[in-house]
Amino acid sequence: MNAPAKIAMLVAITLIAGCGKSTRESTANAAPRVRTAVGPIPGPHTGASAPAKNPFGDDPTARADGRKWFDRFNCSGCHGGHAGGGMGPSLRDVDWLYGSSDEAVFSSIAEGRGKGMPAWGGRIPDEEIWKLVSYIRSLRTASEPDPPT
Repeated sequence: MNAPAKIAMLVAITLIAGCGKSTRESTANAAPRVRTAVGPIPGPHTGASAPAKNPFGDDPTARADGRKWFDRFNCSGCHGGHAGGGMGPSLRDVDWLYGSSDEAVFSSIAEGRGKGMPAWGGRIPDEEIWKLVSYIRSLRTASEPDPPT
């Protein structure tokens, strides 16, 4: 009998031997499993309820911090270096599918959106999300930190 046939037979015997065991029997002696998130998962925001208005408003420091977080949280990986679009939509447009108000932008970041926008709520503190909102809302304005050249 050649090597591939021996391997196939060994795999078949192993599978057949395990078929009669219940899940409880096969996991009784196994080490406990630890669940580890591998990335953001779309879904409802699990953090504390966010205030109705952005607590940072048009604060220049918050906008600059938001720009920093935009790069550090890799928002630029999808939305482009200056939010001009990439695999994700441009955030520099005037018309937005889910709305461009502070509350709508916060909701999009925290809860995610279909077709690829992950939910960051619970993974990014609300305070940082609001700073991202301040930065995003400053795009295309004279107060935008580090505008594209």
